[in-house]
Amino acid sequence: MSSNELENKAQEIFSNQNSSSNDMKEFIEMILKRQNQKINIMVTGATGCGKSSTINALFGSEVAKVGVTPEPETMDIRQYNLPNLTIWDSPGLGDGKKDAEHAKNIKEKLVQKDEKGDFLIDLVLVILDGGSRDLGTSYELINKVIIPNLGNDTNRLLVAINQCDMAMKGRGWNKETNKPEPELEKFLNEKAMSVKKRIEETTKVNIIEPVYYSAGDKEMGKKPYNMAKLLSYIIDHTPSQKRFAYTNNINRDKTVWDDNDDLKDYSKSIIEQIADSVVEVLTSNMPEPAKKLVKGGYNKLKTWLKELF
Repeated sequence: MSSNELENKAQEIFSNQNSSSNDMKEFIEMILKRQNQKINIMVTGATGCGKSSTINALFGSEVAKVGVTPEPETMDIRQYNLPNLTIWDSPGLGDGKKDAEHAKNIKEKLVQKDEKGDFLIDLVLVILDGGSRDLGTSYELINKVIIPNLGNDTNRLLVAINQCDMAMKGRGWNKETNKPEPELEKFLNEKAMSVKKRIEETTKVNIIEPVYYSAGDKEMGKKPYNMAKLLSYIIDHTPSQKRFAYTNNINRDKTVWDDNDDLKDYSKSIIEQIADSVVEVLTSNMPEPAKKLVKGGYNKLKTWLKELF
């Protein structure tokens, strides 16, 4: 699509108050395709941390169960291909004999470049087991494998604490409200700060305070908690021009996003993060009149995005 065609389409869609949400979706998908943006996320962590359950809660109940394409050159790293989103599910350390092999595979993937010469991996999500007191293996993974291979962009590293309901062996978790009681909440906040501080002391890298959450377990009747907060955390650290790709991949089971802490309206935040990035991408190479038209459709875009939650 040429610049003139892009401007004409923007005028058509955003100036027409009767245009449907499908029209808007089609237009933005055209822009996304034109920009050829694709998100690559690596998910890793020690054995038992809940990588698969986290991936499935974020992006759909069967993502990490079907459609697996092994990468021959990376051996144990699994690749899940979704529309404009690729998830690299990498084993962490902790299996003893295979630790060196896993570390090598992670390092090679982290330094891999795409066709534009940029790092292939946009984000590395390291998941910690909130129910474990011994996080030594996870710290070794972060400090010795991941951070030394991130290049200058250490903002690519995100750390999150899963199974927060088990942080005190199940004590302090209110099953009726699906939220931590004050004692457990205090413990979790201190644990998150402790993780952040320990990583900074060892590597001199100041990471964002980890989000604690629970990916849930349907078989055990455990509902997800803080998943909208985790998704907002991930989107906030995704390059702005790529954020719209999440709209095709977010888990459509709205119950996944229901229960979160009360610090912020995370669903609203996600909608604004995506809408802001779409406007930024669409207006980056447009003349001023077209920019005004796109910005004029901002609220309509947010209304459409609310259907996701």
